[in-house]
Amino acid sequence: MDTSTALQFLLLPAGALGVAALARRRGWPAPLILVVAGLAASYVPGVPDYRLDPHVVLVVFLPPMLYSAALDSSYLRLRDAARPVGLLAVGLVLVTTVVAGFVAHAVVPELPLAAAFAFGAIVAPPDAVSAVAVGRKLGLPRYALTILVGESLFNDATALTAYRVAVGAVTGAAAGLLDIGGQFLLTAGLGVVVGLVIAYLAGFVLRRLDDALIANGVSLLVPYAAYLAAEAVHGSGVISVVIVGLYLGHELTRTTYGTRLLSNAVWKVADLVLESIVFALIGLQLRPIIAGLHGQRPGELATYAIVLFLVVVLVRIAWVPPSTFLPRMLSKRVRAREPKTPSWQNVALTSWAGMRGVVSLAAAFALPTNFPQRDLLLFLTFAVVVGTLIVHGLSFPWLIRRLGVSTARERYADDLAEAGAQQAAATAALARLEELTADGVLDIHEEVVEQLRSRAERRALHAWERLGGGTGPGGEETPAALYRRLRREMLAAEREVFVRLRDERRIDDEVLHRVMQELDFEEATLERT
Repeated sequence: MDTSTALQFLLLPAGALGVAALARRRGWPAPLILVVAGLAASYVPGVPDYRLDPHVVLVVFLPPMLYSAALDSSYLRLRDAARPVGLLAVGLVLVTTVVAGFVAHAVVPELPLAAAFAFGAIVAPPDAVSAVAVGRKLGLPRYALTILVGESLFNDATALTAYRVAVGAVTGAAAGLLDIGGQFLLTAGLGVVVGLVIAYLAGFVLRRLDDALIANGVSLLVPYAAYLAAEAVHGSGVISVVIVGLYLGHELTRTTYGTRLLSNAVWKVADLVLESIVFALIGLQLRPIIAGLHGQRPGELATYAIVLFLVVVLVRIAWVPPSTFLPRMLSKRVRAREPKTPSWQNVALTSWAGMRGVVSLAAAFALPTNFPQRDLLLFLTFAVVVGTLIVHGLSFPWLIRRLGVSTARERYADDLAEAGAQQAAATAALARLEELTADGVLDIHEEVVEQLRSRAERRALHAWERLGGGTGPGGEETPAALYRRLRREMLAAEREVFVRLRDERRIDDEVLHRVMQELDFEEATLERT
């Protein structure tokens, strides 16, 4: 690699991070600003021609981004929301594929129906990265966020499977309806199996690594191992990565505190870098895509783009409310399993959170060079992706504020549950301290015991208020070393209580992660006291 090529390689992430830094400082939606900056930069003289390589996106960028999102998700909440997530990640994707395909076939001259279905599959899966980021910042309720995250984790697998079937039909590898259904189930099933195997092996290794740097180095390899292993046996690499991320995220409490603290920082940095590059790349595709359009009239291109953009948006709006309320109206089992009816505000926000992302563009660029109307389909995909990012990206924060949704009740319930859990954990920690100091088993300075008692009590008190080793000269343990050792024992007892209460569904995963982080930070400070 010569110097000029290396500089071009460095310019993209450096520029993307610079734009992301400006957006974060100003409080602007970073994905939208990055796309707009990429659009503008694509016509700046001297900017390299960055062509999006679909294999790089699907193999290099997609696995860690999916893994990080799954790692930060709640398996328990996703399990509770399995029905609405499935209706979006599978049902809506397939419906969008069919409707967008028929409309594209009707409005675009000489576009075969199978090729139109391939386009429908390309633009079907939303990318909820920016919607979730905005929703968390502005207080979107947890249930709505869970549905958006779950949809974004699993819809790519549905869309890519439908895409492969449609492309196969165009290129001559046609299949019957039963074969298509069987292929989908086989691909998904293999992805689940491979994901479970990789998850078990990765968990086995990570639980036995005491070196936080090595453990997180291994963690960086896990999503690639899951994706490539599943693809090697013709399974869904996307589903495999998601399964591994959900499993390891649920089991993260079994790793060392150093691994957990470093993992949080590692994946936040990885997300920032990868997402910044990806959204900048989306904008930078304008010039090469326009260059591929020869003999197309601008008026016709604009008409096709507007019609298909509206179709993609309106299909989601038409699908979400009935799929949310009709099953509850028609099935007692659904009402019993999901006693809380979603508010119409949450349904409206879910209907509008349909931003498309880089997976759609990668799939479009992966179309064979002799694919019918390939250049036009690339342009239409780009128009839908950028159109949803700009329209939804600009209006989604306004809609959240306009509908007046709030997480105030959830925050109060979390604080109340945490206070109770902190009290139970402090009781367990003090009981463990009494066991260790009873009957004179250990020669302990009384002030050490009092400090430990006071610290445990202060932690529980702080939660309620939120609502409204070395050796001495003779080889004996010094008070400071003894304090550290006993406090670690108490922290271990507290962690066991929090995990048990999470598993019993008495506190939420977000509460668990918050208190575990506090305990981890405290344990980290013990190393330096």
